[in-house]
Amino acid sequence: MDPHAGLAPGVGPDDRIVLFDGVCKLCAVWARFLIRHDVRRRFQLATVQSPEGEAILEHYGLPTDRYDTMAVIEGPNIYTKSSAFLRIMRRLPFPWPVACVGWLLPRALRDWLYDRLARNRYALFGRHDVCLMPTTDHKARFFRGDARRPADGSSEG
Repeated sequence: MDPHAGLAPGVGPDDRIVLFDGVCKLCAVWARFLIRHDVRRRFQLATVQSPEGEAILEHYGLPTDRYDTMAVIEGPNIYTKSSAFLRIMRRLPFPWPVACVGWLLPRALRDWLYDRLARNRYALFGRHDVCLMPTTDHKARFFRGDARRPADGSSEG
């Protein structure tokens, strides 16, 4: 069986990629939060406006012209909305997995709450005129479909 079957372009079977809106100020804060707290570097980041992000969205049949959910790609699987958020939080160091108490809420309610925030994020938090680029020291945390990570899961590059 092909270990790359069903994978988005450039995504490996063990990759975990967080797609986020690169012009959203709230999303930029979220990305910086992940960079700071994902000390084991389990996740790579990609903006939906990047070529890599657009290719992933297209692979899963998601729109590339508007974006109202965060997504987490884990190998061939994609998770969106509250499920994506909770999957990320459970892989961060303590105390962040405590947020997974959200799994107790019905998914419809979790996603309804998520949608309220997502649809109003520009009005509440603002947006950047252009997609923010990672700083030099954060560049290794961003997904590049053409560059494979080392087998140990670290993000060199």
